[in-house]
Amino acid sequence: MVDSPSLSTSHRIDVFWHEGMLNHDTGYGVFDTGENPDFLDVLDKHPENSDRIKNMVSILKRGPIAPFISWHSGRRALLSELLSFHDPDYVNELVEADKKGGKVMCCGTFLNPGSWDASLLAAGTTLSAMKHVLDRQGKIAYALVRPPGHHAQPTQADGYCFLNNAGLAVQLALNSGCEKVAVVDIDVHYGNGTAEGFYTSNKVLTISLHMDHGSWGPSHPQTGSIDELGEGQGYGYNLNIPLPNGTGNRGYEYAMKTLVVPAVQKFEPDMIVLVAGQDSSAFDPNGRQCLTMDGYRSIGQIMSELANKYSSGSLLIVQEGGYHVTYSAYCLNATLEGILNLSPPSISDPIGCYPEDEAFSVKVIDSIKRYQDENVPFLKV
Repeated sequence: MVDSPSLSTSHRIDVFWHEGMLNHDTGYGVFDTGENPDFLDVLDKHPENSDRIKNMVSILKRGPIAPFISWHSGRRALLSELLSFHDPDYVNELVEADKKGGKVMCCGTFLNPGSWDASLLAAGTTLSAMKHVLDRQGKIAYALVRPPGHHAQPTQADGYCFLNNAGLAVQLALNSGCEKVAVVDIDVHYGNGTAEGFYTSNKVLTISLHMDHGSWGPSHPQTGSIDELGEGQGYGYNLNIPLPNGTGNRGYEYAMKTLVVPAVQKFEPDMIVLVAGQDSSAFDPNGRQCLTMDGYRSIGQIMSELANKYSSGSLLIVQEGGYHVTYSAYCLNATLEGILNLSPPSISDPIGCYPEDEAFSVKVIDSIKRYQDENVPFLKV
């Protein structure tokens, strides 16, 4: 473990990481299918591969914000810890699949030899990061983990995800005395697993800003539409913000300020979790949202302001998607710069010239606001 004890807790990010997570080998194929059609000489690595994470680690260790980073070793989650979010039968299915050498859990989601151990490391590392914040050993913790988790539902895998890392951390916060937790998910895909896990709870506000992609099959029955608001006591505490393709920096900033900030202000959480995916970035192979480094930096600044106002500066960041091997690392650097309120930008943006037109996005966001104002009880208080 490499640490930087001279940094104050409010001017550092504690990064939790374990290299064993690199052992999740997702293989090669046509995009994420794992298929070889026999008419291609060169196959792609699966988009969720170890290279993307290696670059995120290296940019934080050798890049310009390295002086603001303290490193901590992750750990494996215990099977008993998984049961706070996941159904025992599902956990047993994963254990048995690992014993048998692997299993295709759903389209594009392969449990291969080494995958289960990496999944336990991702879950345990995220729990360690949350505990670090709960124990007030640091203000801002970042769980740099893979496989990702926010699609994993209590009873099934989905979208490259086996265990819901963020969901487990949220439940730990609730079990440790936090009364209300707000989750803001900026991955390009709907955080359906996290939403499903807390769909009937009024103690967790889940907000997901995502590409308007709908359901992609049996493993992902949720659509991410604005009318998936929660059920029972949880009605109104799941807020979906499906954004049109190409929303871009200004559109995302408008959505954050128009929809996310007011909801968090009304909810008044005592813990905030940022579920961070860089697959909303320009030219990511898995998304179409055209965020650049400036957009991620702005989101980081807004999340920092919310944490300072409502959770005494405490913020857990959980890594999710981001599949452009180079640019994802750049966008991560920008996000953390924003959270640390560092200026000017430390790295120039290699593709920051992408043209934007936020007019249509603004209309969509305004229509979502009207719907939420009419249908979400706690926003009316």
